Amino acid sequence: MLSDLTERIFTILGKPLAQRGILTAAELPNLILLLEGAIIQDQQQQRQSQSKPQLESLEASSASRTAPKGDPLGRRAFPFLELMKQAATAAEPIVWDI
Repeated sequence: MLSDLTERIFTILGKPLAQRGILTAAELPNLILLLEGAIIQDQQQQRQSQSKPQLESLEASSASRTAPKGDPLGRRAFPFLELMKQAATAAEPIVWDI
């Protein structure tokens, strides 16, 4: 489940998911905007799916396959988004080595 979330976040950011990586301080502001935009879009889709009849919602989720139903991106991506914001404020990169 977390690997799906990680893959989804990195797809949104347009970055390859690798064992080693870096998000530079210079690119963090744009990456934050990308992730925040995706969260807003996900929230709108969640609201729309709740207002449609169940059958239409099932058809839409089968077609899009962008997120599991009932698992909002914002709630799951919030810790990573906060990490990105803190790193941007400190003008520090995010580096990982799994």
